[in-house]
Order: sequence, then structure tokens, then C-alpha cells
Amino acid sequence: MATGTEPHLNSGGVRTGTRAAIAAPHLRTDRWWLAPAATAAGLLAFIVYSTWRAFANADYYAAPYVSPFYSPCLAENCEPMRAGPNWDLFGSWWGISPAIIILIFPLGFRLTCYYYRKAYYRGFWMSPPACAVAEPHKSYSGETRFPLILQNIHRYFFYAALLVAGILTYDTVLAFRDENYEWGHMGLGTLVFLVNIVLIWAYTLSCHSCRHIVGGKLKHFSKHPVRYRTWQWIGKLNARHMLLAWASLVSVALADFYVYLVASGVFDDPRFF
Repeated sequence: MATGTEPHLNSGGVRTGTRAAIAAPHLRTDRWWLAPAATAAGLLAFIVYSTWRAFANADYYAAPYVSPFYSPCLAENCEPMRAGPNWDLFGSWWGISPAIIILIFPLGFRLTCYYYRKAYYRGFWMSPPACAVAEPHKSYSGETRFPLILQNIHRYFFYAALLVAGILTYDTVLAFRDENYEWGHMGLGTLVFLVNIVLIWAYTLSCHSCRHIVGGKLKHFSKHPVRYRTWQWIGKLNARHMLLAWASLVSVALADFYVYLVASGVFDDPRFF
């Protein structure tokens, strides 16, 4: 171990007097870089795709389906959606894509999510890139300074995410109509929306903040059996938070892409009944 008389390669970061004096950046022999590289590639792909779709301002509605990126549509320049979440809160002065308004909330929820923090901290900032691999930064302040201190607003984004999930549930119910808004129909898009909303709710409820809200600050679980049972159920979801984070990220992108294909006329929505 390092002592006060041993030289160190750096004066800060992970190579200080409290760390082992190992000259090599790490002693791992496996391909440790694959995991952070794959994480960065996956997140980057979603960022590129969602940015393109958010600013496209087109092909986001094909009755009865509305893209989850554009729901609820809060601007006057939205395409009219019969009985859909089309609320003209922003008037004619709003000239850019209406998706920019609503995407702030689900993206803010994911950006401040405990799992996604770990993912992009390692994948993009190399803080640290992997277990037992030294990070390249000379200092570390955690989430105590700007801008990372803003991660603490995650709970408030969770409340907004609940509202958005509720609206997407409404959109899924509307997907049981046909293109003429007649009820009692189901297409391939309905199935896509059903899978997406299940994953969205599973990911949202598996959130660490949700688990704390349900079961936190309780001195005696025995006096709160309902909250205790709910806390246990959410705890089981929380154990799969990483899987649900990726699955819901893929599903929401696929739901949007499906609407894009139908709205742009690539193919007609196949009907089951």
C-alpha cells in the first residue's frame, strides 16, 4: 500500500496517498471497455434518433395512433387528433415542434434516474469507466456542485413522469379504435402501444424515488401493511430497474417509429379485428 514517503503518479484523483501505488492504469485482463462502450453507443443512438424525431414535427399522428414523443400535444400547431391529447396551451407564437415541450419531462426523468446516471457517467464521462479501472479525472466532487447537484430534482421529475405515463395509457386505450375512430378494433399498432405502456409503467414504478415514497420514513412496517406490501412489490421491480430502463427506452422509440412508418405511408397498419 501507499505510504507517505512513496512517490505518486498524480497529485490528485484516484492516485493519492490513500490509494495503492500501482503504476498501471488497471490490472484487469478482460475487455472491460466493452460495457461502457456499448452503453455509450446505445444512449447515443437514442439521443440521435429522438432529436431527429422531436425536431421533425411531422409524421407523428396516424389515426388512431399518436407518437409518444408528441403526447400530449400542447401547441396550437399540433395536428388535430380526434378525442386525443391535443391541448392548445401554447398559442400561435410557438413555431417549432410541439414535441420539445413535453419531452423535457420524460427525458428529465431518465436523465436524473439513478441507473442512467451510472450509465452515462461511465459511458461518456469515464467516472469511472469500469470497476477497478482508474478514472482520468484529478478531482471528484460528486453531485454536490453545479450542474450535477441538479440530479437531486429526480423525485419531481418522477411526479411528472407519472402524469406522462397516465396520458400514454389514455393513448393506448384510444388505440383500440380504427382509422375512422370506431371502437372495438385492434391493429398491430395497438399491440406495440400495449407493450410500450406496460414497460413504461414498470420502469417508472421501479424507480428508486417511488420505492422511497412508498416505504420510506416508516418506523414500523407492521403498522402499515398496505405500504409494506407495495414497497415489497416495487422492490422486486427495482431489482430489474436496469433491464426495465433499457427495455422501455427501446419500446418508446419503436412505438414512435411505428407511428412514423404508418403516418408516412410506408405501410398500412395491419388489423387483427
